[in-house]
Amino acid sequence: MIDVHCHLEQKDYDKDRFELIDRCKNELKAIITSCAHPNDFDITIEMVEKNKNFIFATAAVHPEYVKEVSEEKIQEYFKLIEENKEKFVAIGETGLDFNWIKEDNWRKKQRELFIRHIELAKRLEKPLIIHSRDVFDETLVALEENQAKKVLLHMWGQKNLLERIKNNNWFISVNAIVLRSKSYRKVVKAFSLENIMLETDAPWLSPKKILDGIDARNDPLNVKTVAQKISEIKKVSFNEVWTKCAQNAISFFNLPITV
Repeated sequence: MIDVHCHLEQKDYDKDRFELIDRCKNELKAIITSCAHPNDFDITIEMVEKNKNFIFATAAVHPEYVKEVSEEKIQEYFKLIEENKEKFVAIGETGLDFNWIKEDNWRKKQRELFIRHIELAKRLEKPLIIHSRDVFDETLVALEENQAKKVLLHMWGQKNLLERIKNNNWFISVNAIVLRSKSYRKVVKAFSLENIMLETDAPWLSPKKILDGIDARNDPLNVKTVAQKISEIKKVSFNEVWTKCAQNAISFFNLPITV
């Protein structure tokens, strides 16, 4: 019922963004879109304001963009987020990404920016949405050392670290990569439904692309395909997955809606 992580601000949706949102209202309870770059702030706010209690938003500087967003721009962006904090349900996605960022000096800046996001979330009393690629243990260490409380690990695929996530009472969100990846299926099987949410990461990771190699735009409606796969893996009903993951999202993000 709820796609907790997508990117409706992306140019892929410029031709039909609001038409797609209207279609989604027929099948979904809510969508949480992630504003990952300061340049996307205005369109994100517009979506939230035009679709109250259906489109919710998170905001951060994605770790991939650490090289291109200046310190001045970061400060301006953080100020905008604080001034509009009632329009955001979480801070993110933030974290560490050593796939795109290879140089030691930029990785250091990425770590520093990650910690600043953790502090921002604490200051605003918002949950954190975490991106972690090719640097998993260090991501958890940063969260633990900086006493992050409410944490959702987006697209988490590391089964060996699930015990720590469970002990911290953090959540993970699952997208269509679970249709193809054995490691992600193992994560879903091992982790409690009590701490799982559904996402698409749209416009990327379309089920058609993952399963058939067909280049296609993803959209939040495909969250249903993710729920079906989780139902199959965990051997529970589709309705149980659909409902419980929605309840998790409503509670975690403090959304003003009901299942």
